[in-house]
Amino acid sequence: MKKRRKFIFVCQGSDCKSNKAKRFAEDIGAILHSGPHRGKFKLVKTKCMDCCKSGPVAVVADQLIKKGDLKHLEQALATE
Repeated sequence: MKKRRKFIFVCQGSDCKSNKAKRFAEDIGAILHSGPHRGKFKLVKTKCMDCCKSGPVAVVADQLIKKGDLKHLEQALATE
């Protein structure tokens, strides 16, 4: 049976967009298409996640990545 990819949800709501969510999603995409993460994750752009004051945000497994913190995101991906 084929292994399923895990999802990473990235908020694209208006408050996150004003905090450079598009750039954050592009950076996540670059991380996912290189190195050991290639083919293991799928990036899903969502509408508002109600974490507006912490934007841009992403969700990996059960972890909320706040303020576009790519280092925290990479640590979360390493544990998956």
